[in-house]
Amino acid sequence: MKVHVTDLREGDRLSNDIFNPYGLNVLSEGTLLHSQEINKLLQHQIDYVFVERIEETAHPQSPAPPVELANKVYQEATRQCAALFDEARLTGRIDTASVDASFAPLAATVQQHRDVVSMLLQLNTKDDYTYQHSVQVGMLSYYLATWMGLDEAEALAAGRAGFLHDIGKCRIENAILNKPGKLTETEFAEIKKHPRYGYDIIRESFADEALAIPALQHHERLDGSGYPAGLRGETITQVSRIVAIADIYSAMISSRVYQKSRDLLFVLQELHRLSFGQLDPHAVQVFIRHMIPNFIGKQVELASGRKGIIVMTNPNDYFRPLIQLEDGFLDLSHHPEEEIASLRME
Repeated sequence: MKVHVTDLREGDRLSNDIFNPYGLNVLSEGTLLHSQEINKLLQHQIDYVFVERIEETAHPQSPAPPVELANKVYQEATRQCAALFDEARLTGRIDTASVDASFAPLAATVQQHRDVVSMLLQLNTKDDYTYQHSVQVGMLSYYLATWMGLDEAEALAAGRAGFLHDIGKCRIENAILNKPGKLTETEFAEIKKHPRYGYDIIRESFADEALAIPALQHHERLDGSGYPAGLRGETITQVSRIVAIADIYSAMISSRVYQKSRDLLFVLQELHRLSFGQLDPHAVQVFIRHMIPNFIGKQVELASGRKGIIVMTNPNDYFRPLIQLEDGFLDLSHHPEEEIASLRME
C-alpha cells in the first residue's frame, strides 16, 4: 500500500528500495520501519513509500503541526518567559504553575517536528533575545535528552531546566546584557553572577533542587575552566552538561546587538572542538549526529565558490558530506582541498 511518510507506523515494512530525489539509495526493500528509519525518510525529503502493513487497526502517526502553529506556540512561550523574568525580578520567585503552562505546550509541539535546524531558524528573530534564547535552550535540551536515551519524564525535566537556565539574568541590568561593545572586567564579573542568582530563584520556587542545578552549572566546563565554581568532570550533572550544549548552540545561531549569527556548520564544528576538554564529548557527538541529517537538501557554497546541495552525510566525518554540483557529485571526504564556506537553509 502507498503511504505518506508522515502516516507511517512503526512496524511497517518497505515493499521496495527507496531512493532520494538525487538517486541515492536511502533504505532497502524489506526494511522494518521504526522511528529512526522514518526520520531518515523525512530527512531525505521522501514523500510517499509502498509498505506492507501488519496491523491495519493501528492508529496512524499524526503529522507535524505546520510551522505557523509552531510559531504561535513559540511566540507565546517567549511572551510567558518574559513574564517569568518580570515576576522573578519583582518577587525573587517564579510561579511553578506558570512554568508548566509555558513549557508544556512548547514541548508538545516540538515533539512532532524533526527538522530542528529549519524550525529554529524560521522561529528565530533578533527581538527579545534573552527570552527567545531561554525558549530555544528549553527546546534543544529536550531534544538532546531524548536523543541520548533519557525517558520522556527525564527529557521534559531537562527541557524545563533549559527553559529556566538564564532566569538569574533578571537581576542583571539590561545595559550590561545588551551592551553592543566588549564588557569591562566589572561588567563581566556581574554577568558571571547570573548562575547563582538563577539557582537561588529556582530553589526559592521549587522543592526539586535538580531543576535549579543546571541554572547554576550551565557555564561550568569539564576541564574546570568554567564558572561560577570551576567544577570538573562528573561533578557537573548530566542535565547541566546537556543544557550547556543547548546554550552554546542557541547563542551562536542567534543575532544579537553585539553579535551576528554564525554559519550553522561552523557552530557544530565549534561544539565539536569544545568537546575535546570543555563539553561532554558523548552528548556533543549525539547532538551533531542528530542535527547533521537536517542539512540534507540544503544549499552550500564551497570555499572555491562552487555551489551545490548536500545529498548525503558522511558518518565518518560529519562536516564533509556528499555534494551535488551542477556538473556532478563531490564527496568532500575524498577532497581535503575543498570545504564548505557557507550553508543556506532556504
